[in-house]
Amino acid sequence: MKSFDIPVFYRSPLISKIKHFRKSGDPRKKDYMPTSLDFGPVVFYIARHFGFCYGVENAIEISYKAIEENSGKRIFLLSEMIHNLEVNNDLISRGVRFIMDTSGREIMKWDELNPDDIVIIPAFGTTLEIEKKLSARGINPLRYNTTCPFVEKVWNRAESLGRNNFTVVVHGKYKHEETRATFSHSKESAPTVVVRDLAEAKVLGQIIKNEKPAEFFYKRFKHKHSGGFNPEKHLDRVGVVNQTTMLATETLAISDYLKNVLIEKFGENSIKEHFADTRDTLCYATHDNQNATYALLDTDADIAIVVGGYNSSNTSHIVELCSEKLPTYFISSSEKLISDKLICHFNIHNQKEETEENYLPDKNPVKIILTSGASCPDSIVDDVLQKILSFYPDVKKSTDVLNEINAL
Repeated sequence: MKSFDIPVFYRSPLISKIKHFRKSGDPRKKDYMPTSLDFGPVVFYIARHFGFCYGVENAIEISYKAIEENSGKRIFLLSEMIHNLEVNNDLISRGVRFIMDTSGREIMKWDELNPDDIVIIPAFGTTLEIEKKLSARGINPLRYNTTCPFVEKVWNRAESLGRNNFTVVVHGKYKHEETRATFSHSKESAPTVVVRDLAEAKVLGQIIKNEKPAEFFYKRFKHKHSGGFNPEKHLDRVGVVNQTTMLATETLAISDYLKNVLIEKFGENSIKEHFADTRDTLCYATHDNQNATYALLDTDADIAIVVGGYNSSNTSHIVELCSEKLPTYFISSSEKLISDKLICHFNIHNQKEETEENYLPDKNPVKIILTSGASCPDSIVDDVLQKILSFYPDVKKSTDVLNEINAL
């Protein structure tokens, strides 16, 4: 796989070495078990897969290249490059400005742009409508296009489904940048509807089975379907694609559910005429990170710490998985570890930061799951690990721990 030129300050002296060690020993990714780092009073379980994925490294490389190649010019990002505050803040410190926020609200007016400006398309991609706006301003929207190749793969499959007269069901968060982009591309070639989760897919199933009228569809999926969508016609042939950061298991569950609904309606023998298999559009990085999280949960850890941007969809799903088994703390950086007695963490349910006392169990050793989302630099995860180690006396040196791993 291609290796990317990303700033060295996103790497780390410990975490990056562990990743290199695991990759060398398991190039085909057959072993999802975590790496155990025994520092004496603290044991960390480090996920087999986490942190920057192919799409994120690609986006970062292109972004810094755009800055390097266009000294003196105004450089803009459509919205956040990725969902990580540290990365976005570093780009801002280098003079990059944002045109929109993550929800699509304008921070500046489009008519403020001129043909000499540089505009970077973020890793999530963008809508066809925005591409046309940029072109109308004399700006080539694809010059610095960091859209993840796996997102583009989803778009290509949606186009293929449309050519074959299938309707596209997008599993995603309708207001998320990536889903907005996927919806924009998909609706050009196919009737398209967005479902948030399996529960919403089951509502769609009721409509397919004629248990709910068309009027119910238009009310329930308002703003979530393409123009001219006819639920009495367009739900007889469907294929499912996803926002690549969603739980792969849930995308598969939605696909299986809708397939079974269509089998119930049209019969097993004709299912290929009514349901398209799109499993190969699932993002490998999201799949690997989630499988690595399941393997983490097979350990005897006391708590989990997940590091990443609070608006990161894939990171939130890792938090959800960990929370089902053990106390889990979602933090954006080591600064949230206020002391060995107090942590400031993000509650994904009420979308607020909260403080909690005595989050570290009073035992020896304390066993901690440590992982991150796909948009989190290794350096930030390393900072978190080192901050926790600073709370304990007589911890082993990192070099000694690495040597123990290499000796296995």
